[in-house]
Amino acid sequence: QVQLVESGGGLVQAGGSLSVSCAASGRTFGNFVMAWFRQAPGNGREFVAHISGSSTVINYGKSVKGRFTISRDKAKNTVYLQMNSLKPEDTAVYYCAAARGLLTQENGYIYWGQGTQVTVSS
Repeated sequence: QVQLVESGGGLVQAGGSLSVSCAASGRTFGNFVMAWFRQAPGNGREFVAHISGSSTVINYGKSVKGRFTISRDKAKNTVYLQMNSLKPEDTAVYYCAAARGLLTQENGYIYWGQGTQVTVSS
């Protein structure tokens, strides 16, 4: 069993930066691929990024590539998402998730956090 708790969301102006974190419980954190998804009002969940257990494989969604950076700290059982050059269209609830493979579809993710709101004002 893995429990995920996001933190760090908030309000930022367009062009600004924000970092969100996801703290995981459980000793098997390092075995999971960790990902960030987001969901804007009226939309489905969108893949943002994922990172392998060893941090050697990282992939990003097209809309955030070059602006967002995902990382993980095994010692702290935490995964991070650094968001730069934020745009109003980045406004969404950001969810942390865990899976056993490098998936970009939400269906394959086993564990989910409760989400944290990120709002980008224009």
